[in-house]
Amino acid sequence: MMGQGGVPIGVASKATGIKVPTIRYYEQIGLLPAPPRTDTNRRLYDDGDMRRLRFIRHARELGFEIEPIRELLALAGEPDRPCADADRIARTHLADIDHKIARLSALRTEVARMTECEHGSVADCRVIEVLGDHGQCLGDHG
Repeated sequence: MMGQGGVPIGVASKATGIKVPTIRYYEQIGLLPAPPRTDTNRRLYDDGDMRRLRFIRHARELGFEIEPIRELLALAGEPDRPCADADRIARTHLADIDHKIARLSALRTEVARMTECEHGSVADCRVIEVLGDHGQCLGDHG
């Protein structure tokens, strides 16, 4: 499938599940090296580019931000290096996920508390009351 040194961006997009503008963005920010171009200025992506794009897509699906992905890609380019740095990056991401889960859990509890009402008039509505009490925001609890 990789005729003449690679495939055009549309084929790379379909094969990796990454939209064409996103591939161009990854090139622009240096996450993906700019591929060679044909005489007609079309980009050609080789097997290495495709593996890199799949790596990026999977990392993004797991919630990694761009800079940690950049670091992981650099580490992937040094196969004999110990994996402690990659582990540190993944553990930092895991801690961020745990923090987000805790915040979402608190958010869920607060919204569930808001919906515990008698369904009377808006004047007595718990949702309106809680939203109007700005001093009780989740961010104020720590």
